[in-house]
Amino acid sequence: MDTDTSGCLAIALRKQPLLALQQAFATKTAQKIYWAIVQTGPQANTGRIDLPLEKQSSKKGWQMVVSPSGTHAATKWKVLGRSKGGCWLELTLETGRTHQARVHCAAMGWPIIGDPLYGTPHSEGLHLLARSLTLPLSPPITAVAPPRPGMVPALQACGWKPNEEAKL
Repeated sequence: MDTDTSGCLAIALRKQPLLALQQAFATKTAQKIYWAIVQTGPQANTGRIDLPLEKQSSKKGWQMVVSPSGTHAATKWKVLGRSKGGCWLELTLETGRTHQARVHCAAMGWPIIGDPLYGTPHSEGLHLLARSLTLPLSPPITAVAPPRPGMVPALQACGWKPNEEAKL
């Protein structure tokens, strides 16, 4: 879990639901979609980042880095809107590595706004939202989170309208 990310989070209070959640994420049947506001952004409208990640420790703490000896990590992205200095992305993590979205975006040259580890801090915090989560339970459960207030101006600059839902 990334404590700086806002939005949807699944919590199991009992063992049986916990096992079901773990199974859904392990078999990639759970779907989690993120929204990020990044600096500059990609030129294309869709793409995929495939860069292995590895945890690197130092005296200051730890962070994830792109490394050939790291664990496979892949992220699909789609541009949802653009502004003068930023870009609104929908991110789908094909793998679930720690800080994956943050490191992948930074490695591509478009760090997520407000990222103190892999970019530049922002007074309104990290502009990364776990927008939706769909769990393949019986019946399926889908949760959609609104952006936190500090992220709204950047989303609106990229074309988001609070009353018109973007496609999930």
